[in-house]
Amino acid sequence: MSLFQKKTTRAVENENKMSYSSSYDNSYIDQLSKHYKARLLNETNLEKLTNMDKGEMRLRIERIISQFMSEEKVIIPHRDKEELLIRLIDESVGFGPLEPLLTDPAITEILINGHDEVYIEKLGKLELTSLKFRDGAHVRHIIDRVVAPIGRRIDESSPMVDGRLPDGSRVNAVIPPISLDGPLVSIRKFRKEPFMMSDLIEYQSLNEEMKKFLDAAVKSKLNILISGGTGSGKTTLLNALAGTIPVGERVITIEDSAELKIDRPNVVGMESRPANVEGSGEISIRQLVRNALRMRPDRIIVGEVRGAEAFDMLQAMNTGHEGSLTTVHANAPTDAIRRIEGMVVMAGMDLPTKIVREYIVGALDIILQGERLQDGQRKIVAISEVVTDLDGNVHIQEIFKFKRTGINEIGENEGQFEPTGVIPKCLRRMQVYGANIDEAIFRVKQGD
Repeated sequence: MSLFQKKTTRAVENENKMSYSSSYDNSYIDQLSKHYKARLLNETNLEKLTNMDKGEMRLRIERIISQFMSEEKVIIPHRDKEELLIRLIDESVGFGPLEPLLTDPAITEILINGHDEVYIEKLGKLELTSLKFRDGAHVRHIIDRVVAPIGRRIDESSPMVDGRLPDGSRVNAVIPPISLDGPLVSIRKFRKEPFMMSDLIEYQSLNEEMKKFLDAAVKSKLNILISGGTGSGKTTLLNALAGTIPVGERVITIEDSAELKIDRPNVVGMESRPANVEGSGEISIRQLVRNALRMRPDRIIVGEVRGAEAFDMLQAMNTGHEGSLTTVHANAPTDAIRRIEGMVVMAGMDLPTKIVREYIVGALDIILQGERLQDGQRKIVAISEVVTDLDGNVHIQEIFKFKRTGINEIGENEGQFEPTGVIPKCLRRMQVYGANIDEAIFRVKQGD
């Protein structure tokens, strides 16, 4: 009698006397999983299996495993067999222990800190899970499954990589020697259905008056910069704003890693590409912005400006491609302007600061500041207009803001969105484009 047969006989005998541990905690199921995974790899065409739909693939793998077990005379309880099948599907054609986290719509981020520590973000808050990988090699296997289909690699000579999952989720991975704690993985998940402006109101990220103003800003082709820190909701807001672009306009998106899902016709996207093993073949965001200008765009959307491409983006905004949208990492609208200035300098433009600033002001109309609060809520904390006075001085004037009033008994931030009383200069342009905004929404209400 084989080792598998001896263990399975005991398992059947004790099935009613013991409780079986959860996924990735049963050493015997782990042994079976490794054994049958090796047989699947050696004796089947996994590529053909992965091209099947999930239901058909599961039935096919179930038949194959049942055949293997029959050949080896292995008998195990039904619930253990179910556990084994789930593991084999996850490990062979899925993403292993991450599968249940990836399919949970309430989880927005997954953070792997080595093989034995996995955090998730739910409702804006981080929490530690009980999930663990076998070892660092197990995490590496999952990373390889992510990056291999998109033609990217990760090894000691190139220990950092960005990629995305088939559902569009963004993945960043770092391995030793850069990482000091084993392989590190960050996964930013995105909804299958793109966020709309109405969703942001439901989540209290802005109010109805702010939505009306932003809808009008997009319709009247104002250039909008979304500013905020990591995880503040910049991409979500960018996606929602892009969804309000009038039908009939041609939209070109440019991203480092494709994340935007714009639910409208006539949208085409381009994605940058890193250098290959030989150090050649890189396609930068800057090259893509330049190329987009030759593609008859009505609107250009750059997922995020980080470097020299900021100059080309500003140039596009200043030369007839109005209504463009982009994001930048910054903690305040004034910081966003300074960061853009620095990026223009990075582009090698030998221009005085005053000229650079005038160039930025000529391009940008509206700056939206996003923030993730301590309780995980994401808010548009300020909507500002970029203007110049008669002396040519640049001003960033707030139109709407989120006024915090405190924290309630369950730790949630309290406050309200309110106008500042400033009537935006762009209001006249909005009226020309047929976006009739009542000036009353900008006035401070009595008692505020």
